[in-house]
Amino acid sequence: MTGSSLVTGLFERLAEPFTAEGVFDCLAGVVYFVKNERAEYVVVNRTLAERCGTQDKRTLLGKTAAQAFPPPLGRSFWEQDMQLIASGQPVVNQLELHLYPTGLTGWCLTNKFPLRGSGDTIVGLVGVSHDLHPPNESAEEYNSVAAAVGHARAHLDRRLVTEDLAVIAGLSAYQFDQRVRRLFRLSTGQLLLKLRMDSAAEQLRDTDSPVVEVGMGCGYADQSAFTRQFRRTTGMTPGEYRRTFRPLATDE
Repeated sequence: MTGSSLVTGLFERLAEPFTAEGVFDCLAGVVYFVKNERAEYVVVNRTLAERCGTQDKRTLLGKTAAQAFPPPLGRSFWEQDMQLIASGQPVVNQLELHLYPTGLTGWCLTNKFPLRGSGDTIVGLVGVSHDLHPPNESAEEYNSVAAAVGHARAHLDRRLVTEDLAVIAGLSAYQFDQRVRRLFRLSTGQLLLKLRMDSAAEQLRDTDSPVVEVGMGCGYADQSAFTRQFRRTTGMTPGEYRRTFRPLATDE
């Protein structure tokens, strides 16, 4: 028997659809959801409900991300959903900013895939996001990349490439990238993007520096390119982020 026939044979015998909701309820730091073709929640796990400020998962059913999350973050999630449903293109290992129940923010990696019905039509999507946590800096393996990561943090206004960082670490580019992946659960490119976005977000929250200066300090000579990348990663433009997390700030 083929793999697909085994799956079909099992699922046809189930008394009700298998959604994996109970499985993902057991995983801390992992958001799981299934949405229909209107990007409305059909299945959610406990972590997602808690991120939206509720203990009752049923309150999210039938809502879109734009209705479940505060603007402009929720709008960005909804736009991403609708683009996937329209194009059929999955979202793979997308570095994103998430809100926590405390009001603080944190980084995660998000994956979303289309669900197809008869005639290959897209009838919804399924997705999962897992939180990213700082590595154990006391670990011996971290020591081997610490100088390179420190160099990157200190020179975000420059062009940074894996090969140059690997030289600082005394490793080949492949070895360096593999260690970064084990420690940070990110590729080197994703780690550099996170460092740039972390720095940009901190400056937008804590300083009055114009957006163009923030972008240049994080390696973006073009303000429009910085704004596009910041919005893609955080769900907000730099100005929206500043107004959200620093309400008394004025627009540049």
